[in-house]
Amino acid sequence: MGNPFQVICLSAVAPDLFTSSYGPFVVNPCRSLADIGDALHANPCDALLVEVKTPADYDKLLAWPGLSHAVMDAAVVIVAPEPTPAQCIKLLQMGVQDVLAKRHASDDSLGRVLRVAIERKRMDASAKRAFSTDLTTGLPTHAQLLEHMTHLLALREREPAAMALIVLRLEGFRAAELALGAEAANVLRRKAAVRLRAALRASDVVASLGGDMYGVLLAWIDSESDAEGVARKLLASLRQPFNVAGQDLPVMGTVGIGQYPAHGKDAASLMRRAVGQASNGNVSELGHVIAGAANDD
Repeated sequence: MGNPFQVICLSAVAPDLFTSSYGPFVVNPCRSLADIGDALHANPCDALLVEVKTPADYDKLLAWPGLSHAVMDAAVVIVAPEPTPAQCIKLLQMGVQDVLAKRHASDDSLGRVLRVAIERKRMDASAKRAFSTDLTTGLPTHAQLLEHMTHLLALREREPAAMALIVLRLEGFRAAELALGAEAANVLRRKAAVRLRAALRASDVVASLGGDMYGVLLAWIDSESDAEGVARKLLASLRQPFNVAGQDLPVMGTVGIGQYPAHGKDAASLMRRAVGQASNGNVSELGHVIAGAANDD
């Protein structure tokens, strides 16, 4: 027998699924959506089982800020008296794995539905991981960064805190390709990525946005000036050229910053703000071009 699947359950009567042939499942009951949010924050789980009894419960579920967080971390299954097609489609579009009518929710059926939902969620996560890494730099992709930002912004609705997105537009790779070839340019991209990563905290995320742009997500900052300080640090980390194929190659950059909540409350708005500033190359004193002396990275 493998490790039991962990299920968080909001229901009048929590089902006993430990001996299910599709499990075993350990069901951890909660009394409210708020309790579910706390449980998800404290410990990861494989699935979330929520019973919706009335139209008011359905509306509360749709309005629950924690739903966007829950569907990213767990397989979410909803049990409802007689779910309408419109309700089912809405929930599925929000990331719920399955919606089950109460009359079909025997323990055996729940075990089967939960196991299928968990396996489907795992396969989806595996597929995302396979396509979530930029092969040139080894960094997360643009899409992966946006997904991570969306996840954090959902948490901010419950726990308000400032965060920032820094976008760096780097130049020097095209010149390296013309002088030394495509592989040398890719080596330079990887070295730039390593240097950016080394300048950040473990909690920060650096990603490849494509078009020789890099995004840096600062998940926790105390003030807007913190992001500006990190941007200066990142630019300074690129000051010394990189040694590739025996030659010192400079990398120059401009920076844009999107601050939450001042510049937007969703991932797309913050990305547009930061990319726009970096592309214009005019971000007050942060937008200047940096180059420097030799380095043997």
